[in-house]
Amino acid sequence: MNNRGIPPLERRLWEEKVPGGAHWSGLLRRGTTLRISDTQGGGNCSVLFYNYEDRLERYNMADTLKGQHTAFITQGHVCYSDMGRVMCSVTEDSCGWHDPICGVSTAQSVKAKYGEASYQEKHNDYYRNGYDSLINELGKYGMGKRDVMPPLNLFSKVTVDDSGCLQLATDNSAPGDYIDLRFEMDALVVLSTCQHPLDPGSIYAPKEMSLSCWRSRLPGPDDLCRNRCPENQRAFINTERMFP
Repeated sequence: MNNRGIPPLERRLWEEKVPGGAHWSGLLRRGTTLRISDTQGGGNCSVLFYNYEDRLERYNMADTLKGQHTAFITQGHVCYSDMGRVMCSVTEDSCGWHDPICGVSTAQSVKAKYGEASYQEKHNDYYRNGYDSLINELGKYGMGKRDVMPPLNLFSKVTVDDSGCLQLATDNSAPGDYIDLRFEMDALVVLSTCQHPLDPGSIYAPKEMSLSCWRSRLPGPDDLCRNRCPENQRAFINTERMFP
């Protein structure tokens, strides 16, 4: 894990590793930062965000992109909820490009690309997919299929070629690359470390992610993410009215 910018050990709240092809969820409090690191490089981490107190409010990909006039996420951007509030802010990013558009793999797409490997055959090494992984975590909170929306695919860069086809860059993330998410509300975070649906490889080989969490300061008037655009400033005001 890249330790650049991480507070001393005594200030950290917890650390955890998420194996490749696994899934994870947890509560991130307002005023904490979560660093997600691609420990091996070339990985993908699909993330969903929900207001922990009212889970009908959740991350909205369309508003996030439209409000900030972008087609990808990096340092200085925020993730909007569907109520016009800021769920989390990207305060640091060594990777530079994260895909918010392409969704997750499914059981059908994994079978077509990599073949079959059932739990009965491979035990904990069976082939997982992003959609079912997210559903498994959501089920712990009484949520399900209707609560899945387009996730943010961390460490994945997707571009459009001259023919209009989407292409996944295979060299976007190096070993140890990381993204820091500062949470502006109490949020349920759900993630999957399955491969990106556009991964061009023919081998099932999802990559491990590392998580580290610490307390951080709430954004002040000179905050980079707040001042990136007027839309972000208004979204922060909306957030602070609910979470003074």
